[in-house]
Amino acid sequence: MRNATSSSRFSSTVLAAALAFCLGGISAALPQSTPDAENGRFTLSPTADGVLRLDTRTGVVSTCNNSGAGWACYAMPDERKALDAEIGRLQADNEKLKAQLAAREPTVAGKVDEALPKSDSLKKSEPKLAEGEHKIEIPLPSDRDMERMMSFLEKAWRRLIELANRVQKDVSGRI
Repeated sequence: MRNATSSSRFSSTVLAAALAFCLGGISAALPQSTPDAENGRFTLSPTADGVLRLDTRTGVVSTCNNSGAGWACYAMPDERKALDAEIGRLQADNEKLKAQLAAREPTVAGKVDEALPKSDSLKKSEPKLAEGEHKIEIPLPSDRDMERMMSFLEKAWRRLIELANRVQKDVSGRI
């Protein structure tokens, strides 16, 4: 009978161990309350002077630095909030201006039905010629006039080159 009780104790011990093992596995599968850093709330990225921390629940970004006295994290300004606030302000101003414009008396009594002429009112029309008249022709310069102009330009160019050479010699002589 002693064997029967010791084997039943052994069986109950094994059963208890198996039950504890099963229950331990189930409890490990259940969600546990772990610290925020372990369940993925914060995402950390190293930077040159510390760490950039993103709170995945709120979206707040912070810069964390070790300043000798310990680590300190400072929230970065949220530009999106500022942009949204500015967009809201501009939309409100726009609505207010539209209301003011609608409240004004119309300056033009009605719509103009006729289209404006497409001609330029400042452009003077060309004078019409009578049947016997000829158009005024401007004569082209003669070959002699062209030669005189070319010789003038050549002389001016040579003088400019000579002046540049003299300035260059003066500057190089002083150095």
